[in-house]
Amino acid sequence: MKAWKTVLQIVIVFAVYALCGGLANGVKDNPWLSLLVGALTVAVMVFVYRWAVGRTENREVTELRGEGAARAVFWGLALGTLMFLCVIGNIYFLGDYEVHGIDSVSGAVGLIGFMAAAASTEEIIFRGLLFRLLERGTGTYIALVLSGLVFGGMHLLNDDATVAGALAIAVEAGAMLAAGYAATRNLWLPMGVHFAWNFMESGVFSTQVSGNGETHGLLDSTLSGNHLITGGEFGPEASVYAVLFGTLLTVCFLVVAHRRGNVVPRRRAERADTLEALAR
Repeated sequence: MKAWKTVLQIVIVFAVYALCGGLANGVKDNPWLSLLVGALTVAVMVFVYRWAVGRTENREVTELRGEGAARAVFWGLALGTLMFLCVIGNIYFLGDYEVHGIDSVSGAVGLIGFMAAAASTEEIIFRGLLFRLLERGTGTYIALVLSGLVFGGMHLLNDDATVAGALAIAVEAGAMLAAGYAATRNLWLPMGVHFAWNFMESGVFSTQVSGNGETHGLLDSTLSGNHLITGGEFGPEASVYAVLFGTLLTVCFLVVAHRRGNVVPRRRAERADTLEALAR
């Protein structure tokens, strides 16, 4: 693919990403508007990505194909939910997470929309564009590491960011979600995992998300104790348990990717680039 087409593809998707992200942030204090904007953001981002990639690469955008999407999202939701329950469950049994009652049902509703917007936009940008395009030139493993580090580094911009938290996210989210894409070759499953993790973290258990401060979800809760266990003010994403379970899921995804022949070796990526250059 010609370089200018890649740039055009990125510019179009990023422009819509910035617009949708600004709109989602602007209405996040209104739960019903947030729910509506979240649903619209998912629809718009999927449409724009499919249109931009389809036009610039002259192909069917199979990574966001409608067929099988519901099943992929379902498994993503199940895996993301299970992963967070494993993390918060271990923190709870150590006595570092306490529930005091119900906090805000409307807050939980609003966070459905906000986290749906976040999951769809970030997966399309970081897995749909960054990881996918890097993989063409570097192969699956190098692309997984590089895109993971970029994804983790992005979280250093958050209010209560820590280097440990950013590195944890690079492993348990950046690498894990890219591995999920490699295993399935679709973006629906990573979107489901991403949404489920974020919503369970904020909308249900009311813990901090990526150093963005307190959230008011369904449960009125307190997270306190050893930062290595709880993640401190960054939230459970910086917990050693999140890194552990995220790494395990990453390995599982990569095993599936290998069995399905979805791992791109560096040599094949270089050969593909050479052939593409000769064709031009």
